Amino acid sequence: MYKFKENIILGDVKRYIDETYSSHYSSTKKQATEIIIDQGHGEGFCMGNILKYAQRYGKKDGKNKNDLMKVIHYAIIQLSQDHYKNEKNLFDTLKEDLIEHDIGKWDDNRPLLNPMSEKLNNPND
Repeated sequence: MYKFKENIILGDVKRYIDETYSSHYSSTKKQATEIIIDQGHGEGFCMGNILKYAQRYGKKDGKNKNDLMKVIHYAIIQLSQDHYKNEKNLFDTLKEDLIEHDIGKWDDNRPLLNPMSEKLNNPND
């Protein structure tokens, strides 16, 4: 079915990524990449590393498979931030934010206190 061994390559990529979670990079509660993303520098970090390892491929240690694995891994991390970060709908996201930052608990019978909550208080308006 696959012409370019994508099924085998995807298996190799998964094994490579799984190994990064048991390596020295994950010896602390948060990996450095997570901290960089949390500080708002994730896109530049990921895109910079994609360029770095893509340009290095074939130059340092020949055609080093791990350079391409790093390109793919950083691309997956960036995909996760841009396209898979929040699988929740807008209503649920707003509700969670308001619970955390506005009222502390959800009560379906009581309107939210913040004027910015108008859409949640009257979702059909």
